[in-house]
Amino acid sequence: MPWKPHLRERAEDLRRRIAATDADAFARTVDRAVRRQLDLALTGIERYRHHPYRRDLPDPPVPWTEGASRLLDYGALGPATGMPVLFVPSLVNRHYILDLSARKSLMRWLAAQGLRPFLIDWGTPGPLERRYSLTDYIAGRLERALAAVVEAVGRPVPVVGYCMGGLLATALAQRRPREVAALGLLATPWDFHAEDAGMARRAAAVFQPFGPLLDAWGELPVDMLQALFAQLDPLLALKKFSQFARMEPDSRAALAFVSLEDWLNDGVPLVAGVARDTLAGWYGRNDTARGEWLVAGQPVEPARLRMPVLALIPERDRIVPPSSAVALARSIDRAQMIRPPLGHIGMVVSAGAETGVWRPLAEWLSAAG
Repeated sequence: MPWKPHLRERAEDLRRRIAATDADAFARTVDRAVRRQLDLALTGIERYRHHPYRRDLPDPPVPWTEGASRLLDYGALGPATGMPVLFVPSLVNRHYILDLSARKSLMRWLAAQGLRPFLIDWGTPGPLERRYSLTDYIAGRLERALAAVVEAVGRPVPVVGYCMGGLLATALAQRRPREVAALGLLATPWDFHAEDAGMARRAAAVFQPFGPLLDAWGELPVDMLQALFAQLDPLLALKKFSQFARMEPDSRAALAFVSLEDWLNDGVPLVAGVARDTLAGWYGRNDTARGEWLVAGQPVEPARLRMPVLALIPERDRIVPPSSAVALARSIDRAQMIRPPLGHIGMVVSAGAETGVWRPLAEWLSAAG
Protein backbone atom coordinates (compact mmCIF):
# COMPACT_ATOMS: atom_id res chain seq x y z
CA MET A 1 0.00 0.00 0.00
CA PRO A 2 1.17 3.58 -0.63
CA TRP A 3 1.77 4.42 3.05
CA LYS A 4 2.38 7.97 4.18
CA PRO A 5 6.11 8.51 4.89
CA HIS A 6 5.73 8.66 8.68
CA LEU A 7 3.83 5.33 8.68
CA ARG A 8 6.11 3.30 6.40
CA GLU A 9 8.33 1.90 9.14
CA ARG A 10 5.36 0.81 11.25
CA ALA A 11 3.67 -0.67 8.17
CA GLU A 12 6.75 -2.72 7.29
CA ASP A 13 6.97 -4.04 10.85
CA LEU A 14 3.29 -5.00 10.70
CA ARG A 15 3.80 -6.76 7.36
CA ARG A 16 6.67 -8.85 8.79
CA ARG A 17 4.62 -9.83 11.85
CA ILE A 18 1.63 -10.86 9.73
CA ALA A 19 3.84 -12.89 7.42
CA ALA A 20 5.07 -14.88 10.43
CA THR A 21 1.55 -15.62 11.63
CA ASP A 22 -0.63 -18.61 10.72
CA ALA A 23 -2.96 -17.25 8.03
CA ASP A 24 -6.09 -19.13 9.15
CA ALA A 25 -5.62 -18.19 12.80
CA PHE A 26 -5.04 -14.60 11.82
CA ALA A 27 -8.22 -14.55 9.69
CA ARG A 28 -10.28 -15.99 12.55
CA THR A 29 -8.89 -13.40 14.97
CA VAL A 30 -9.66 -10.55 12.60
CA ASP A 31 -13.17 -11.91 12.04
CA ARG A 32 -13.88 -12.03 15.79
CA ALA A 33 -12.54 -8.50 16.25
CA VAL A 34 -14.66 -7.14 13.41
CA ARG A 35 -17.78 -8.86 14.76
CA ARG A 36 -17.17 -7.44 18.25
CA GLN A 37 -16.70 -3.95 16.85
CA LEU A 38 -19.83 -4.12 14.69
CA ASP A 39 -21.86 -5.54 17.57
CA LEU A 40 -20.71 -2.68 19.79
CA ALA A 41 -21.62 -0.08 17.14
CA LEU A 42 -25.06 -1.63 16.53
CA THR A 43 -25.66 -1.72 20.29
CA GLY A 44 -24.84 1.98 20.44
CA ILE A 45 -27.23 2.76 17.59
CA GLU A 46 -30.04 0.81 19.23
CA ARG A 47 -29.48 2.52 22.58
CA TYR A 48 -29.47 5.90 20.88
CA ARG A 49 -32.75 5.17 19.08
CA HIS A 50 -34.49 4.35 22.35
CA HIS A 51 -32.87 6.96 24.58
CA PRO A 52 -35.50 9.01 26.46
CA TYR A 53 -33.81 12.41 26.03
CA ARG A 54 -35.80 15.00 24.07
CA ARG A 55 -34.84 18.64 23.64
CA ASP A 56 -37.49 20.70 25.42
CA LEU A 57 -35.97 24.18 25.71
CA PRO A 58 -38.62 26.88 25.25
CA ASP A 59 -37.97 29.41 22.50
CA PRO A 60 -37.29 33.03 23.44
CA PRO A 61 -39.52 35.82 22.06
CA VAL A 62 -39.76 36.11 18.27
CA PRO A 63 -39.80 39.78 17.23
CA TRP A 64 -39.62 39.20 13.45
CA THR A 65 -40.58 36.54 10.93
CA GLU A 66 -40.45 36.21 7.16
CA GLY A 67 -41.42 33.12 5.19
CA ALA A 68 -39.99 30.11 7.00
CA SER A 69 -37.49 32.21 8.97
CA ARG A 70 -37.66 33.65 12.49
CA LEU A 71 -35.55 35.98 14.61
CA LEU A 72 -35.08 34.78 18.20
CA ASP A 73 -34.36 37.37 20.93
CA TYR A 74 -32.38 35.69 23.70
CA GLY A 75 -31.84 39.00 25.47
CA ALA A 76 -35.27 38.52 27.02
CA LEU A 77 -33.84 35.57 29.00
CA GLY A 78 -31.20 37.65 30.84
CA PRO A 79 -30.44 41.17 32.02
CA ALA A 80 -29.63 42.27 28.41
CA THR A 81 -27.70 45.30 29.57
CA GLY A 82 -24.84 44.92 27.12
CA MET A 83 -24.19 44.80 23.43
CA PRO A 84 -26.94 43.46 21.14
CA VAL A 85 -25.51 41.05 18.54
CA LEU A 86 -26.97 39.19 15.58
CA PHE A 87 -25.92 35.54 15.10
CA VAL A 88 -26.12 33.97 11.64
CA PRO A 89 -26.05 30.15 11.46
CA SER A 90 -25.54 27.95 8.44
CA LEU A 91 -28.32 27.26 5.96
CA VAL A 92 -27.43 23.55 6.07
CA ASN A 93 -28.03 22.73 9.75
CA ARG A 94 -30.54 23.85 12.35
CA HIS A 95 -29.88 27.06 14.23
CA TYR A 96 -30.08 25.47 17.65
CA ILE A 97 -26.54 24.14 17.67
CA LEU A 98 -26.01 27.55 19.33
CA ASP A 99 -28.81 26.75 21.80
CA LEU A 100 -28.38 23.00 22.05
CA SER A 101 -29.45 22.20 25.61
CA ALA A 102 -29.84 23.69 29.06
CA ARG A 103 -26.19 22.80 29.75
CA LYS A 104 -24.77 23.81 26.37
CA SER A 105 -26.23 27.00 24.96
CA LEU A 106 -23.99 29.79 23.72
CA MET A 107 -27.05 32.02 23.30
CA ARG A 108 -28.31 31.60 26.87
CA TRP A 109 -24.81 31.89 28.30
CA LEU A 110 -24.22 35.19 26.48
CA ALA A 111 -27.60 36.47 27.68
CA ALA A 112 -26.62 35.58 31.25
CA GLN A 113 -23.46 37.66 30.79
CA GLY A 114 -25.63 40.70 30.01
CA LEU A 115 -25.43 40.68 26.21
CA ARG A 116 -28.51 40.62 23.98
CA PRO A 117 -28.07 37.85 21.40
CA PHE A 118 -30.43 37.60 18.43
CA LEU A 119 -30.32 34.34 16.46
CA ILE A 120 -31.74 33.68 13.01
CA ASP A 121 -33.67 30.44 12.60
CA TRP A 122 -33.75 29.94 8.82
CA GLY A 123 -36.47 27.30 9.15
CA THR A 124 -37.31 24.59 6.65
CA PRO A 125 -37.44 25.89 3.06
CA GLY A 126 -40.96 26.25 1.72
CA PRO A 127 -42.32 27.15 -1.75
CA LEU A 128 -40.96 30.71 -1.45
CA GLU A 129 -37.45 29.73 -0.37
CA ARG A 130 -37.12 27.00 -3.00
CA ARG A 131 -36.73 29.78 -5.56
CA TYR A 132 -33.93 31.45 -3.59
CA SER A 133 -30.26 31.87 -4.41
CA LEU A 134 -27.59 33.09 -2.00
CA THR A 135 -28.32 36.61 -3.21
CA ASP A 136 -31.95 36.24 -2.12
CA TYR A 137 -30.87 35.06 1.31
CA ILE A 138 -28.16 37.68 1.84
CA ALA A 139 -29.35 40.79 -0.02
CA GLY A 140 -32.94 40.01 0.91
CA ARG A 141 -33.86 38.05 4.01
CA LEU A 142 -30.64 38.54 6.00
CA GLU A 143 -30.55 42.27 5.33
CA ARG A 144 -34.15 42.58 6.47
CA ALA A 145 -33.41 40.59 9.63
CA LEU A 146 -30.49 42.93 10.35
CA ALA A 147 -32.74 45.94 9.78
CA ALA A 148 -35.25 44.52 12.28
CA VAL A 149 -32.52 44.16 14.93
CA VAL A 150 -31.11 47.64 14.29
CA GLU A 151 -34.58 49.13 14.52
CA ALA A 152 -35.29 47.24 17.76
CA VAL A 153 -32.09 48.38 19.51
CA GLY A 154 -31.62 51.77 17.83
CA ARG A 155 -27.98 51.26 16.88
CA PRO A 156 -25.62 49.31 14.60
CA VAL A 157 -24.85 45.83 15.92
CA PRO A 158 -22.06 43.27 15.65
CA VAL A 159 -22.87 40.28 13.43
CA VAL A 160 -21.40 36.85 14.17
CA GLY A 161 -21.57 34.03 11.63
CA TYR A 162 -20.92 30.35 12.27
CA CYS A 163 -19.52 28.15 9.49
CA MET A 164 -21.47 28.91 6.28
CA GLY A 165 -23.22 31.64 8.25
CA GLY A 166 -19.87 33.43 8.49
CA LEU A 167 -19.76 33.72 4.70
CA LEU A 168 -23.27 35.15 4.68
CA ALA A 169 -22.27 37.56 7.46
CA THR A 170 -19.14 38.64 5.56
CA ALA A 171 -21.19 39.54 2.50
CA LEU A 172 -23.73 41.29 4.72
CA ALA A 173 -21.01 43.37 6.43
CA GLN A 174 -19.70 44.50 3.05
CA ARG A 175 -23.18 45.47 1.86
CA ARG A 176 -24.35 47.12 5.09
CA PRO A 177 -21.25 48.62 6.78
CA ARG A 178 -23.27 51.32 8.55
CA GLU A 179 -25.48 48.78 10.30
CA VAL A 180 -22.74 46.21 11.09
CA ALA A 181 -20.61 47.48 13.97
CA ALA A 182 -18.24 44.49 14.03
CA LEU A 183 -17.92 41.07 12.42
CA GLY A 184 -17.30 37.76 14.20
CA LEU A 185 -16.36 34.67 12.19
CA LEU A 186 -16.64 31.23 13.80
CA ALA A 187 -15.01 28.45 11.77
CA THR A 188 -15.77 30.28 8.52
CA PRO A 189 -14.27 28.87 5.31
CA TRP A 190 -12.94 31.00 2.47
CA ASP A 191 -10.30 29.18 0.44
CA PHE A 192 -12.07 25.90 -0.29
CA HIS A 193 -9.00 24.52 -2.09
CA ALA A 194 -6.48 25.47 0.59
CA GLU A 195 -6.01 21.98 2.03
CA ASP A 196 -7.46 19.42 -0.40
CA ALA A 197 -8.63 20.85 -3.70
CA GLY A 198 -9.36 17.36 -5.03
CA MET A 199 -11.79 16.56 -2.23
CA ALA A 200 -13.51 19.92 -2.67
CA ARG A 201 -13.98 19.28 -6.38
CA ARG A 202 -15.28 15.77 -5.69
CA ALA A 203 -17.87 17.21 -3.32
CA ALA A 204 -18.95 19.57 -6.09
CA ALA A 205 -19.13 16.74 -8.61
CA VAL A 206 -21.39 14.56 -6.46
CA PHE A 207 -24.55 16.51 -7.19
CA GLN A 208 -23.88 17.25 -10.88
CA PRO A 209 -25.56 14.07 -12.24
CA PHE A 210 -28.64 15.00 -10.23
CA GLY A 211 -29.08 18.40 -11.89
CA PRO A 212 -32.48 17.61 -13.50
CA LEU A 213 -33.75 16.08 -10.26
CA LEU A 214 -32.49 19.10 -8.35
CA ASP A 215 -34.59 21.31 -10.58
CA ALA A 216 -37.62 19.08 -10.10
CA TRP A 217 -37.27 18.85 -6.32
CA GLY A 218 -36.21 22.47 -5.89
CA GLU A 219 -33.74 21.38 -3.22
CA LEU A 220 -30.84 19.09 -2.37
CA PRO A 221 -32.26 16.47 0.04
CA VAL A 222 -30.94 16.05 3.56
CA ASP A 223 -29.74 12.50 2.88
CA MET A 224 -27.49 13.70 0.07
CA LEU A 225 -26.06 16.43 2.29
CA GLN A 226 -25.38 13.85 4.99
CA ALA A 227 -23.58 11.70 2.43
CA LEU A 228 -21.31 14.63 1.55
CA PHE A 229 -20.40 15.14 5.21
CA ALA A 230 -19.82 11.39 5.64
CA GLN A 231 -17.01 11.56 3.07
CA LEU A 232 -14.93 13.51 5.60
CA ASP A 233 -14.68 10.45 7.87
CA PRO A 234 -16.42 7.30 6.57
CA LEU A 235 -15.77 5.45 9.85
CA LEU A 236 -17.08 8.20 12.13
CA ALA A 237 -20.47 6.56 12.75
CA LEU A 238 -18.82 3.28 13.68
CA LYS A 239 -16.48 5.01 16.12
CA LYS A 240 -18.95 7.32 17.80
CA PHE A 241 -21.73 4.75 18.34
CA SER A 242 -19.21 2.23 19.66
CA GLN A 243 -18.13 4.84 22.17
CA PHE A 244 -21.75 5.63 23.07
CA ALA A 245 -22.42 1.93 23.77
CA ARG A 246 -19.88 2.09 26.59
CA MET A 247 -21.55 5.08 28.32
CA GLU A 248 -23.97 4.94 31.21
CA PRO A 249 -27.34 5.92 29.64
CA ASP A 250 -28.11 8.62 32.22
CA SER A 251 -24.59 10.06 32.38
CA ARG A 252 -23.79 13.60 31.32
CA ALA A 253 -21.68 12.25 28.50
CA ALA A 254 -24.58 10.16 27.17
CA LEU A 255 -27.03 13.07 27.39
CA ALA A 256 -24.55 15.32 25.58
CA PHE A 257 -24.07 12.67 22.88
CA VAL A 258 -27.81 12.22 22.29
CA SER A 259 -28.54 15.95 22.21
CA LEU A 260 -25.82 16.51 19.62
CA GLU A 261 -26.74 13.45 17.56
CA ASP A 262 -30.39 14.57 17.52
CA TRP A 263 -29.25 17.93 16.12
CA LEU A 264 -27.05 16.26 13.50
CA ASN A 265 -30.01 14.14 12.35
CA ASP A 266 -32.41 17.09 12.31
CA GLY A 267 -31.08 18.47 9.04
CA VAL A 268 -32.74 20.72 6.50
CA PRO A 269 -32.52 20.50 2.69
CA LEU A 270 -30.53 23.04 0.73
CA VAL A 271 -32.56 24.84 -1.90
CA ALA A 272 -31.45 24.23 -5.48
CA GLY A 273 -30.09 27.70 -6.18
CA VAL A 274 -28.02 27.74 -3.00
CA ALA A 275 -26.78 24.20 -3.65
CA ARG A 276 -25.42 25.33 -7.01
CA ASP A 277 -23.92 28.51 -5.55
CA THR A 278 -22.12 26.62 -2.80
CA LEU A 279 -21.20 23.24 -4.27
CA ALA A 280 -20.35 24.33 -7.81
CA GLY A 281 -19.22 27.86 -6.95
CA TRP A 282 -17.49 27.57 -3.59
CA TYR A 283 -16.27 23.96 -3.57
CA GLY A 284 -15.89 23.37 -7.30
CA ARG A 285 -14.49 26.65 -8.63
CA ASN A 286 -13.34 28.21 -5.33
CA ASP A 287 -15.15 31.43 -6.26
CA THR A 288 -14.63 32.95 -2.82
CA ALA A 289 -10.83 32.84 -2.76
CA ARG A 290 -10.64 33.79 -6.45
CA GLY A 291 -12.69 36.95 -5.89
CA GLU A 292 -15.48 35.68 -8.14
CA TRP A 293 -18.28 35.11 -5.61
CA LEU A 294 -21.01 37.58 -6.54
CA VAL A 295 -23.92 38.72 -4.38
CA ALA A 296 -26.46 40.87 -6.22
CA GLY A 297 -23.93 41.21 -9.03
CA GLN A 298 -21.12 42.54 -6.83
CA PRO A 299 -18.00 40.57 -5.79
CA VAL A 300 -17.59 39.82 -2.09
CA GLU A 301 -14.22 41.36 -1.17
CA PRO A 302 -13.29 41.00 2.51
CA ALA A 303 -10.38 43.40 2.06
CA ARG A 304 -12.95 46.20 1.84
CA LEU A 305 -14.18 45.65 5.40
CA ARG A 306 -13.22 48.35 7.88
CA MET A 307 -15.06 47.32 11.04
CA PRO A 308 -13.39 45.27 13.81
CA VAL A 309 -13.19 41.59 12.87
CA LEU A 310 -12.56 38.55 15.08
CA ALA A 311 -11.96 35.13 13.53
CA LEU A 312 -12.20 32.13 15.87
CA ILE A 313 -10.52 29.27 13.99
CA PRO A 314 -10.57 25.86 15.73
CA GLU A 315 -7.32 23.99 15.21
CA ARG A 316 -8.96 20.54 15.09
CA ASP A 317 -11.66 21.40 12.58
CA ARG A 318 -12.22 18.61 10.05
CA ILE A 319 -15.20 20.25 8.34
CA VAL A 320 -13.59 23.63 7.68
CA PRO A 321 -9.81 23.14 7.46
CA PRO A 322 -8.04 25.84 9.51
CA SER A 323 -6.06 26.92 6.45
CA SER A 324 -9.34 27.71 4.67
CA ALA A 325 -10.54 29.92 7.53
CA VAL A 326 -7.13 31.57 8.01
CA ALA A 327 -7.25 32.69 4.37
CA LEU A 328 -10.35 34.78 5.15
CA ALA A 329 -8.88 36.37 8.27
CA ARG A 330 -5.66 37.27 6.45
CA SER A 331 -7.58 38.94 3.67
CA ILE A 332 -9.07 41.45 6.16
CA ASP A 333 -6.88 44.27 7.41
CA ARG A 334 -6.19 44.04 11.18
CA ALA A 335 -8.50 41.06 11.70
CA GLN A 336 -7.84 39.38 15.04
CA MET A 337 -7.42 35.60 15.13
CA ILE A 338 -7.94 33.20 18.03
CA ARG A 339 -7.18 29.52 17.39
CA PRO A 340 -8.62 27.30 20.14
CA PRO A 341 -7.62 23.59 20.25
CA LEU A 342 -11.16 22.46 19.42
CA GLY A 343 -13.17 20.96 16.58
CA HIS A 344 -15.79 22.46 14.30
CA ILE A 345 -18.79 21.54 16.45
CA GLY A 346 -16.82 21.26 19.67
CA MET A 347 -16.00 24.95 19.50
CA VAL A 348 -19.61 25.74 20.44
CA VAL A 349 -20.74 22.73 22.53
CA SER A 350 -17.72 20.87 23.96
CA ALA A 351 -16.39 20.99 27.51
CA GLY A 352 -13.72 23.43 26.33
CA ALA A 353 -16.10 25.71 24.43
CA GLU A 354 -16.71 28.19 27.25
CA THR A 355 -13.02 28.79 27.91
CA GLY A 356 -11.82 28.58 24.32
CA VAL A 357 -14.62 30.36 22.45
CA TRP A 358 -17.57 31.64 24.47
CA ARG A 359 -15.64 33.82 26.89
CA PRO A 360 -13.19 35.34 24.36
CA LEU A 361 -16.14 36.07 22.07
CA ALA A 362 -18.14 37.71 24.86
CA GLU A 363 -15.18 39.88 25.87
CA TRP A 364 -14.60 40.95 22.29
CA LEU A 365 -18.28 41.76 21.74
CA SER A 366 -18.40 43.84 24.93
CA ALA A 367 -15.31 45.76 23.83
CA ALA A 368 -16.79 46.29 20.36
CA GLY A 369 -19.73 48.06 22.00
